[in-house]
Amino acid sequence: MLAAPEVTARIGLIIPSSNRLTEPHMRRYAPPGVEVHITRLRMTGANHVPLAQLLPRMIEATLALADARCDVIVFHCTASSMEAGLDGERLVLDGMRGAAPGARVASTASAVLSAVAALDIRRVVLISPYLAATHQHEIDFLTEAGLSIVGGRSLGLAGGDQYIAVSPAEWLRLGQAEMRPDADGLFLSCTNIHSPEVVEPLEALIDKPVLTSNQAVLWYALRACGQQLSVPGLGRLCQRPLPGSCPPAARAQQSLTGR
Repeated sequence: MLAAPEVTARIGLIIPSSNRLTEPHMRRYAPPGVEVHITRLRMTGANHVPLAQLLPRMIEATLALADARCDVIVFHCTASSMEAGLDGERLVLDGMRGAAPGARVASTASAVLSAVAALDIRRVVLISPYLAATHQHEIDFLTEAGLSIVGGRSLGLAGGDQYIAVSPAEWLRLGQAEMRPDADGLFLSCTNIHSPEVVEPLEALIDKPVLTSNQAVLWYALRACGQQLSVPGLGRLCQRPLPGSCPPAARAQQSLTGR
């Protein structure tokens, strides 16, 4: 009789109903033994609703993933998790904690903030596929969180079909073209774009850390589950522990080097 494979962690993701890339990215990059469970909500594009209306549905989705015994549950939509600022993001996380007290909860926004802290990024180039207003919401959120947005652009695309049509090669070209020497790192924002594929080649070209939404969330979820594995293909971030989880000697070394 064949033994069932050992499950070392369960990650639950709440994603927009139109998203078609998060699942293949997680299947590609999640280490063996890590199961990723997905719940979808209609919350972007024509289905966009204010946070107050979305929150009850998000809590219900959190409960569903808690039923699957997920160790960490993430509200995984970059634009929606940043749209209402830090106060709105705290409201989301508080609601999720109340629904799943046995799980660690996060949003794409909080995972990205943990990632920039882990990499000591303060000055960011932000590139997104979004319309200008959505892109500005993300600039506002990241600025409120203490980061400086020193460059980048929005592509002004209307929705998921257009996002998916942008090839990895085009994200690689855009990242290299928009990078600035005074930036500490580059963030390719959106869970529904072909960006994790270009993290390592883009880091090699610009010699700076590259963040993407799906990469940051997988990294955060693995670390939150106690998994310290390096994930091949996902760049410098996946060599780092969560902020505050470094051993004392490592923290001292980071202090000495300024990183």
